[in-house]
Amino acid sequence: MAQKLLLKHANVPNIKSYEVYRQHGGYESVEKALNTLTPDEVTEEVKKSGLRGRGGAGFPAGMKWSFLAKPEGVPRYLVVNADESEPGTFKDRYLMEFLPHVLLEGIVSSCYAMGANACYIYIRGEYAWIPTILEKAIEEARAAGFVGKNILGRGFDLEIYVQRGAGAYICGEETALLESLEGKRGNPRIKPPFPAVKGLWGCPTVVNNVETIAAVGPILNMGGEEYAKIGVGRSTGTKLISACGNINKPGVYEISMTESVEEFIYSEEFCGGIKNGKKLKACIPGGSSVPILPANLLLKTAKGETRYMNYESLSDGGFATGSMLGSGGFIVLDEDQCIVKNTYTLARFYRHESCGQCSPCREGTGWMEKILKRIDEGNGKMEDIDLLWDIQRKIEGNTICPLGDAAAWPVAAASRHFRDEFEWHINNPECLTRNFGLAHYANALEIETV
Repeated sequence: MAQKLLLKHANVPNIKSYEVYRQHGGYESVEKALNTLTPDEVTEEVKKSGLRGRGGAGFPAGMKWSFLAKPEGVPRYLVVNADESEPGTFKDRYLMEFLPHVLLEGIVSSCYAMGANACYIYIRGEYAWIPTILEKAIEEARAAGFVGKNILGRGFDLEIYVQRGAGAYICGEETALLESLEGKRGNPRIKPPFPAVKGLWGCPTVVNNVETIAAVGPILNMGGEEYAKIGVGRSTGTKLISACGNINKPGVYEISMTESVEEFIYSEEFCGGIKNGKKLKACIPGGSSVPILPANLLLKTAKGETRYMNYESLSDGGFATGSMLGSGGFIVLDEDQCIVKNTYTLARFYRHESCGQCSPCREGTGWMEKILKRIDEGNGKMEDIDLLWDIQRKIEGNTICPLGDAAAWPVAAASRHFRDEFEWHINNPECLTRNFGLAHYANALEIETV
């Protein structure tokens, strides 16, 4: 049974209310932080925990906090990135919708550590109903003395604001988010300067994902060193996974990152196996932007070792034979699914969401979409496969923000691992999978499934 920290009380009736949350130990970490620890000691506990950013990049959170500039007389800000727009990822939505006080508890202690008196929760525009839940929780916390002036009588003031985005995936990138929060078009900024030095309104700012900040409460309650004992290596603590696709039990799961990929897919505790008794063909393990892995490389590394649900194991072998844990969007594809169709769908998304600021991304995402559409509709040419590879290679690493990489990696991995499928599409224009999900498709290609 996987250890639960964030979802420990998820099934308690009315846990989203302050009264019930408080009865189950809510805000004890805030009391511990403000009454017994200095701000620097809180940051040190987060460092000891080994907590890595749960939004995708996996950068050590405590280290990021320590970069925060602290010029005299200049305000500092915490911005919570709730712009969860990565296809296949919905774990932050679950936290905000059903456990809002878990997030708020982490915010208060985090702001105390940073010396920030204001926090902005920037939430995805499509999550139209969740700001109301968060705002109600904020007012409950305010009435209990955990938000507002002189919290717990310690002279620490904090205001928390909820800002709705307009539905742009690009605003999940931290500097584009800050631009949007300031009322401007959500275009990524050139770095340096980094937000820790010059962020929101030119002031020192830390931008962290919802799950990252929510983890601060459990870290302070149990201590950073104890938290670090959960997991393995540099993959410490627990991780929320959004599981979807062709599985029997889609949903949000909290793992300790010691589970194997096979265990996660097939055990009843988690995904419950492949739907309708089908075989596993491939998986996108960390949200749509990370490389897809065929079944054989998903369950075993290139060296034949078991692959585990953690940062190091999933990336073992680099992008040639590995992928990333990313944002934890675990998308499972069964034997009937069409890689070309799926890759085209993702290419359409990234072309649509490109802000257009960088030429390689603005032009390249459009070119990849057109070529994939041509192949999918039965009008592809064999040289299109190499052309796709060339285009993605010229996008990756040549843009201001990671959206270019996010658009390139799915195309690169799909054409690398499933080139025979692309070739089959081009050579068999009379069938393809425009009907999507033809049972004979994998058999015709003799694709290795599990």
